Amino acid sequence: MSKTTTSRYDVAEHLRTPKEMAAYLEASLEEANGDAAFIAKALGDIARAKGMSQVARDAGLSRESLYKALSGERVPGFDTILKIVSALGLKLHAETAH
Repeated sequence: MSKTTTSRYDVAEHLRTPKEMAAYLEASLEEANGDAAFIAKALGDIARAKGMSQVARDAGLSRESLYKALSGERVPGFDTILKIVSALGLKLHAETAH
């Protein structure tokens, strides 16, 4: 019987286009159920896909601060979220709740 090996799945490796990144963020917003750290983690996945150093520069943050903010272990301030979303080339939008 052959041995099956697995590797850790990293969503950042599969976010290749801005449309895919936007769709991932949209899905994360829908699934978060009010969990701001979950959204921060999703933004971290997108930032890793784009390149953390470039996103940090574009957001006006240090790379270390960006990693901490998007680790999912803490909830970054809304101003930080807005800077990161802008640096990722994304927009947040609102719609009525169903």
